[in-house]
Amino acid sequence: MNDENPVYRTLQEHLNRLPDGYPPTESGTDIRLLKYVFTPEEAEIALELSFRPEPIKRIFRRVKKSGISLEELQKILGRMAHKGTLLVYEQGYKERHYSNVGFGAGGTYDFQVDRLTTDMIKDFHQHLQETAGVRRNRKSILPLRAIPVRKSIPVPEKFHIAHYDVIAKLVDAAPGPLAVANCICRQGKDLLGGKCATTELRETCLMIGPDHAKRYVDMGIGRYITKDEAHAILEKAQEAGLVIQPENSLRPEAICCCCGDCCALFTSIKHHPRPAELYVSNFYAEVDAESCTGCETCVQRCQLEAVELVDDVARVNLDRCIGCGNCIATCPSDAISLRKKKNEWVPPKDKDAFNMKLLSLKLGKWESLKIRVKSSFGFKV
Repeated sequence: MNDENPVYRTLQEHLNRLPDGYPPTESGTDIRLLKYVFTPEEAEIALELSFRPEPIKRIFRRVKKSGISLEELQKILGRMAHKGTLLVYEQGYKERHYSNVGFGAGGTYDFQVDRLTTDMIKDFHQHLQETAGVRRNRKSILPLRAIPVRKSIPVPEKFHIAHYDVIAKLVDAAPGPLAVANCICRQGKDLLGGKCATTELRETCLMIGPDHAKRYVDMGIGRYITKDEAHAILEKAQEAGLVIQPENSLRPEAICCCCGDCCALFTSIKHHPRPAELYVSNFYAEVDAESCTGCETCVQRCQLEAVELVDDVARVNLDRCIGCGNCIATCPSDAISLRKKKNEWVPPKDKDAFNMKLLSLKLGKWESLKIRVKSSFGFKV
């Protein structure tokens, strides 16, 4: 007999309609993950949330038929916000707004940092493996993008590098406060008894802006830092060989510092024969064969295994290179340089624009437009 509470299956289907989706699995990892963080009551409330922010009074109109009071709803929403199962918005609104949040990258699972369990980690990775085919076969863009490490950028610049591809400029332009949190991917590997082969650094995830930084601090999983502290963290990350990955927008809310053996995104796309096809990057690395000494520093440094030695000369596999510049930063003979791709990727304006672009790819422009119109009239989407 199936004793599964049907609200969790309904919630899975509801979350799967979000821009980043939440596919079902035969093993049941999709439902188990939801049960870790949602009580049945919270799952019912989540079903009445939209993926676009709404005030509590609008949400209350949908749930009051259940007999819940406005005060009770406010307490439940506060509890869910602390658990990371919804998003709270305050900046730009006269009152708090709430929305659904995806479960994967940048969503509920990431909010479980510092409160992970080994069972949850195992189920999350199994869910990623089981749904990899579904995600790979649909039109999409990745939530993160690679940008060059500072030391790989030519000085003086040989070509124009846009501000959104320079990490220092993203930090300096950050609105409001900054916060830092532990890397959930390396923390997960630690809890499973493994060890990151790249670095001992753990506190490397930067949160940007008045809403996102505050979420992490309010949940007790992050701390506020200054811009100087943020620059210092990024400098250490780049020295360690981590790939700097802001969210895929002109105004990223987060900047990740990723390695090839722990990062959930990297460990997933590394199995693809051509990771560069899946990735958003404006650059690639190129080797000057005459200058290369065959020291293999670049081979060891690359997080996506894009560099190999052929006849004692480094060779970059452009099907795998994502233009992070890690190989360039430590090349002792200056044999590798950064090249700009012919077609430049300009990221969406902000997180909302990214989500709408993702939704348009998933459903088509007409369906995504209808969702935008429904949202503007106060309907749940």
